[in-house]
Amino acid sequence: MPEAASAAATKAAVGDSEFDRDTALTLREPGVYDIDLSAGWTIINAVNGGYLLAVLGRALGDALPHRDPFTVSAHYLTASRPGPAVVRTELVRGGRTLSTGQASLFQYDEEGREVERIRVLASYGDLDALPDDVRTTAVPPAFPPMDRCFGPQDTASDVRLPSGGAPVDGSSAIADRLMIKLDPATLGWALGAPSGKGEMRAWFGLADGRDADPLSLLLAVDALPPTAFEIGLSGWVPTVELTVHIRTRPAPGPLRVSITTRNLAGGFLEEDAEVWDSEDRLVAQSRQLARVRLG
Repeated sequence: MPEAASAAATKAAVGDSEFDRDTALTLREPGVYDIDLSAGWTIINAVNGGYLLAVLGRALGDALPHRDPFTVSAHYLTASRPGPAVVRTELVRGGRTLSTGQASLFQYDEEGREVERIRVLASYGDLDALPDDVRTTAVPPAFPPMDRCFGPQDTASDVRLPSGGAPVDGSSAIADRLMIKLDPATLGWALGAPSGKGEMRAWFGLADGRDADPLSLLLAVDALPPTAFEIGLSGWVPTVELTVHIRTRPAPGPLRVSITTRNLAGGFLEEDAEVWDSEDRLVAQSRQLARVRLG
């Protein structure tokens, strides 16, 4: 089991947000951090993959010469559970504009054996040093304003979304920590009439009002209900691999997240996500491969 951090151990500076507190790490020794994974970010009994990515992203931002994630690729090896964990980081290469590092999160089984949960390879830089030039064909997702979208605690006609306390397969504690307002066009699954399209769109933020930053973007790409729900499937959709590109620092205000799946085959599907900020800028993109339960 990991040794308790000494009184001289330091914690990376965090704000007052629950997200900041729950991703805070205690430095045990150079490159090695202890953390207690919060049960508040779980889906069923497993810790959400986006929250885990933010934990490792914070560790790498503290350990590497550069502080901002540019690209983060994670392989989820075993399901993480709430409780103690250790993160080990390594500098792979330090450059003038980019630093590359790797990190792994470990927990311990009932017999005290160390089990690797997730492994990340990432490149970090300085988002504020990027040029302003943007040439893109990407356009923000079109869906209704926030007051015409619906979240876990909302009711509209006969729509009642599953909340953290609901006895629904796929319910989660994480819902209480997020501000999610889903596009009604992607709510067929909640009515028992999924559209058959692999789409999910929502306004997104943290429930306590904390503005988005590069770390919370790592959470945002993996926080919506799975696109599998609108395809007509249900249950847990565990992530196998997730790659996130952070394109710029988001402006204050709610985000818009759009996720699509084009291909489900052999029990696996992809989810392509775009995250747009309040100034209509594409601030993050991701692709993940996930397993689905068929039948």
